[in-house]
Amino acid sequence: MSKPNLARRVADAAEIALASRKYVTFIDVVTGLRWVHSRHVDTWRQGRAATLAELAPVEDDRLVMAAALLKDWATAKGLRPVETPYVSGSRDRRELRFTAGHGQEAFRVHWLSPDLSEARARQLTERQSKAPDLVVVAPLNAWTCATCGDTGPYLIMEDDKPHCLTCADMDHLVFLPSGNAALSRRAKQESGLSAVVVQYNRRRKVYQRQGLLVEEQAMAAAEERCLADEEVRLRRRERDQERRADQDVEYQARMAAEIARLFPGCPPARAQEVAAHAGQRGSGRVGRTAAAKVLDENAITLALVASIRHLDTDYDQLLMSGVPRMEARELIRGRIDAKLAEFRRARFTC
Repeated sequence: MSKPNLARRVADAAEIALASRKYVTFIDVVTGLRWVHSRHVDTWRQGRAATLAELAPVEDDRLVMAAALLKDWATAKGLRPVETPYVSGSRDRRELRFTAGHGQEAFRVHWLSPDLSEARARQLTERQSKAPDLVVVAPLNAWTCATCGDTGPYLIMEDDKPHCLTCADMDHLVFLPSGNAALSRRAKQESGLSAVVVQYNRRRKVYQRQGLLVEEQAMAAAEERCLADEEVRLRRRERDQERRADQDVEYQARMAAEIARLFPGCPPARAQEVAAHAGQRGSGRVGRTAAAKVLDENAITLALVASIRHLDTDYDQLLMSGVPRMEARELIRGRIDAKLAEFRRARFTC
C-alpha cells in the first residue's frame, strides 16, 4: 500500500472515531484499517502478547508510519494531544508495548477534539490512566501453573506465564456470573480485590466475559443493596428501554434517508427494511458499527450489499450446496455490482 493511500485510509478511520466519540486513538486507527481485530486488542490488553505488533499482519514500520500519519492528520485538524498510559490486565500490571522497538510514546497519544469540554477531557484521561481490571481466564484446555505445577478452573497471566489463583493469592474470591449488571457493579465496588473472568469462544474467535471474581462478603453486601432498591431500578429500566427504542427509530430513519440519498433507485420500503435490519440494537450487524452511526458511505453501502446478497442473488443456495463462503461471494459479485448500479440510477417507481 502506498503512503498516500495509507494516509487516506488512516484519515477515514480517524474521522469515524472522532465523529462518534470526539477523540481518536492509535487503536481506533489500526482496528479501522483491519490490521488488528478487537479480539487481538483484548488478548494484548490481558497481557497474553508481548506486543500488539505480533498480532498484526504488517511489519512494525507500517505501524510506526500509521502513527505518524495519524499525528499529521490530527495536527492539521487542530486536535489536542494527550499521552495516556497503557497497562496490562495481568497481575504484574506491566506497561503494554505496541512494538518491540523504542518510541512507544507516539502510539499512546490520544487526540482530543477542541469541542470536547475540559471536564469531559479530564474524565477521559483519568479513565484511561486508571489500571484496567485484572483478567482471569477460564481455560478450555488443560494447563499447568508455572509456579506450583498444579492446575484449576481459572488462570491469571504473570510474566507471560499462567498461574493458578492460589499462587496469585486470589483463591479466596468467589465467582459471580454475568447477567445482573447492578449486582456485578455493586459487588465490584464492595470488593477490595476483584477480577473479570473471560473465556475464549472458538466460533467467534473472541474472549467473552463470563462474570466476576469478588470477595464473598462483597457479594453479600451487593445483594442486600440490590434488594433494597429493586423496584426503583425496575422503573428506571422501563424508562431506559423506551428511550432507547425512540433513539433506534430515529437512527434507522436517518439511515433509510441516507440510503435513499446515495441510492435514489432503491425503493423506499427496501431502504427502510435495510435500515431496520442493519440498525437493530444488539445485532452486531454493520448498521451498529461506529462508521454506520455517523452515516459513513462505505458502511451504508455494505448494509445494502448484505441485503442484495441474500434477497437478489442465489448466495444462500450456494452456501447450502456446500460452496465455500468466499467463493460464493466471488460468484455473485457481478450481480451485486449490477444491482448497486441499478439502485444508483433514477428513483424506482412501483
